Amino acid sequence: MINPNPRRSDEPIWWSLFGAGGTWFAMITPVTVLVLGILMPLGVFDAGTFNFVRAHAFASSIIGGLFIIASIALPMWHAMHRVHHGMHDLKFHTGILGKIACYAAAAIVSVLAIAYIFLL
Repeated sequence: MINPNPRRSDEPIWWSLFGAGGTWFAMITPVTVLVLGILMPLGVFDAGTFNFVRAHAFASSIIGGLFIIASIALPMWHAMHRVHHGMHDLKFHTGILGKIACYAAAAIVSVLAIAYIFLL
């Protein structure tokens, strides 16, 4: 029989953060690593393009700050959601305590990223 008054679930919140983090990590992070980790050291870009003053100006802007926060926080939410469900798949049934620990870790990293950007 179908329950006419189902209990509300908090899973849509976690799944949306999981999806956003996975999308960011799959589409934005590889480009960032390619540009900053491979092409820049190889000298593809002019040396003046990536200097401290310009990097600090970018990180201090609204768009740059949001980019850095998203680059840190969204993949962390994705990873912690995977850890939470992976523990269940591996028969580590931690219950609500495991859920709280995983999502609290992601929340702490997110808050630290936001605090770091605002203190920059």
